[in-house]
Amino acid sequence: MLTLSILIPIAGALVLAISPKLAEAQARFAAIIVSAVPLLLLVIVWIGFDTSPSAPAFQSVAEAPWIPTLGVAWRVGVDGIALALSLMTALLFIAAVTWPADTMGRTRQYYAWFLFLEGVSLGLFLTLDLLIFYVFFDLSLVGMYFLIGRWGHGDAKAAALKFFVYTLAGSLAILLAIIALALSHDPLTFDMRTLIADQPLSAGAGASLVLLGFLLGFAIKTPLVPFHTWLPPAHVDAPGPASAILAGVLLKMGTYGIVRIPMSMMSETFARWALPIGILALVSILWGALVAFAQKNLKRRIAYTSVNHMGYTVLGIAAAGAFTAKGSTAARDLALTGAVTEMVAHGLITGSLFLIAGAFWQRAQSYDLDNYGGLARIAPKLTAATVLATFASFGLPALAGFVAEFQIFTGTFAVYPWLAALGLLGILITAALFLVMVQSLFFGDLPPQRAHFPDLRGPEIWVVSVLLFLVVLIGIWPAWLLDLIGAGTRALIEGG
Repeated sequence: MLTLSILIPIAGALVLAISPKLAEAQARFAAIIVSAVPLLLLVIVWIGFDTSPSAPAFQSVAEAPWIPTLGVAWRVGVDGIALALSLMTALLFIAAVTWPADTMGRTRQYYAWFLFLEGVSLGLFLTLDLLIFYVFFDLSLVGMYFLIGRWGHGDAKAAALKFFVYTLAGSLAILLAIIALALSHDPLTFDMRTLIADQPLSAGAGASLVLLGFLLGFAIKTPLVPFHTWLPPAHVDAPGPASAILAGVLLKMGTYGIVRIPMSMMSETFARWALPIGILALVSILWGALVAFAQKNLKRRIAYTSVNHMGYTVLGIAAAGAFTAKGSTAARDLALTGAVTEMVAHGLITGSLFLIAGAFWQRAQSYDLDNYGGLARIAPKLTAATVLATFASFGLPALAGFVAEFQIFTGTFAVYPWLAALGLLGILITAALFLVMVQSLFFGDLPPQRAHFPDLRGPEIWVVSVLLFLVVLIGIWPAWLLDLIGAGTRALIEGG
């Protein structure tokens, strides 16, 4: 099931790329069908997933030798963390492919790159081999580079180049750290399960250097301040569906990577660096929120809130990894569960917001907040969707953002109370910047040039409705998601 979830979208991308006779509608329909297959397969895996305390951490495991002399193999499997993120990823790709977009006369290529990116993104979350993880990490850069550079607007080529160069530099740091970590184990292996169990690098300056290599690469990908400068131009100049995938999926590769590799495989070294990591997360929380408040560009404002929200996620990870601190195992588990829930919630919420921002561009070719106003009277569906997504983003109770952030701050308060207290300021600023944004877009006087601004329609309504339904469902009944995530976090925390 897991191998097919990875290979089917990649095969679909290849078929689209070499089928020149496909019409635009046919290519789009084929892409939607192919993109939905991984979600169906992963739901089947989810149905059979055992969340009981006695169950193995990794399930649905499959393995085939690839390079035995290096200890490299095709290894796939999921714990609760990976499965939750994979399900969210598969759903977001269906949303991105279904969303109406201007393909600029290159429809087959547009959808082929989305399917390719879906396959490699799922591969990263589903693999249990460090070298395969790195391969998928790098291939994801290729897919997003072409989606931004070929189908973006504004200075899209420069934004795509900056995105690629920044994140490739980070991936090289990760590669060096992976090699050092694998070589520290005797015999040589890239099996994640073995490295988690044996903890080959647990002390010394060398261990700290390897940890910093991982943290540098994943901090760029997440991104954390001051490694975030590639993100705003990439978002602003990307097409709306690509921005949704960039925020909802690719940023999670950074935070998931921190959890899966340095926190899991180098737990003692990670614990020694947990406080500096938490401080860096706090800087990202406050800086992202403050800078977002200053933006007059709709997409740039949403982009900086991603820096803010990824800061919440890393704060929870730092608290969870600090097992030498005063916090209890229960508090650390709560912080990590909140961090993973934040990854899922942010994917759904910010994915929705970027799709909505894409709708603004398609209708008016402008992200400037000053060019809008009064749209609530003529676009009630767009208004309702945006208001719901923004309220969820700043953590309103009964919505997914609150479930995640409550757990993060409760768990962090038991470990680093002053970091948690200062981090709460970020929620206040985020609430203010989103409320001002909603007022600018939907209330006040309607500019004459917006008198015939179209409301959401057709596939746009269905896509946003599904994503926001899940945001509400997680907010009012989170147990189904928390049970799944908790199976993974419990094994990790108790094992540490």
